[in-house]
Formats: sequence, structure tokens, C-alpha cells
Amino acid sequence: MITLLILAPGQALRAGLRALLESEGEMSVAAEAAGLAALEGPLPPIDVIVAAEGAFAPDDLAEFLDEAEPAPALLLLADSAGAAARLAGLPLRAWGLLPADAGVEELLAAVRALHEGLVAAAPALLQPLLGAAPAARPGELVEDLTRRELEVLARLADGLANKQIAAALGISEHTVKFHVAGIYAKLGAANRAEAVRAAARLGLISL
Repeated sequence: MITLLILAPGQALRAGLRALLESEGEMSVAAEAAGLAALEGPLPPIDVIVAAEGAFAPDDLAEFLDEAEPAPALLLLADSAGAAARLAGLPLRAWGLLPADAGVEELLAAVRALHEGLVAAAPALLQPLLGAAPAARPGELVEDLTRRELEVLARLADGLANKQIAAALGISEHTVKFHVAGIYAKLGAANRAEAVRAAARLGLISL
């Protein structure tokens, strides 16, 4: 069971998020509040924080994370990449970024990915952040690819579409999109062709 903390300013929004996230029976909301300052009482270990933009100040989140054991992941619901830039340097296990109107499949896939320690972001929101990330140089990676990312990468090299990759690996198409975004970030690539070329140059795949 994945244990969640929901932070969102409106009660209706929190109730809606709870209903969506608990719909499959694999996630449980341990607590919810308008913001970190409104939390009451001790909390159980939290796996993933699902927070709407504006539900916390970076300093308050840093203080919360200092006391959290083990470190949770954070899924931020925002409509701009700038909101995620403030997360840099915080001791999060993983982070994700989705638009505020993300659907249930996107939310569930993102929480699952974050629970596994993976980056989970809508490509349109992640792309602006890549320009500020360390660029991959020939023969180097910004960060090692995970086993699942390598599996997705191999199928990208075979020319499979996201839907075909999802069927081949037994995962959702949304999860494939999250893995592809992570691959782009780690390889310093802007598209599939660049990612495949970079991976071949690094010896991660053979063409």
C-alpha cells in the first residue's frame, strides 16, 4: 500500500484527489490539509506527497522533510515548470510534476513511478527544466538510467510507439511517457532520435 499525504487549499479539491487516488485500492491517504502549516498531530511514514501549487512554502517543506523518515517523494500539481524549479536541493526521494487538471490515469501512474523513485513529469512541463539541467556530454550520462528506462529505451530504438511499448512491457501508456521524459533528461536529448543516437554513442544500445 502506498501511503499518501494530500496538500491542497480547497476541501473539494482534496476530496476529489482522495477519491481518485484511492480508486484502485493500492493507495491510502493518511492525512490531508490545506497546507503544511495546517497539519495536526504526528503522521505515519509518508511515501508520496501530492500537493497543489501554493500549498507549501519551500522553507516549510524543507523543515518537514528534515523530520521525515524515510524521505517521501513529491508530486506537484502545477501548470508551469517554474513551480518545480523551487524543489531543487530539497531532500526528496523523487519528484514529479503534472498539470493541475491531470486525469486519474496520469495521477495514478505518476504516484506509482514516484514510489519507485522515478521522475514523473508531463513532457510539456519537464522540457523547460531540461535547459537548466546539466547537459550530457559525449560518453557521459547526467544520471544512470534505471532498468525500466533501459527497457523502454531499447524499444524506442526499435521504433515502437508509446502504446506498443506499454503493451510489450505490461505498463500503462502514461507510465511509458514518464519513462521517456526521464530518458530525455538523463541523455540530454530533446526527442527520440537524439535519445537513440546518444544511447548508441554511450553503448547503452546497439543499432
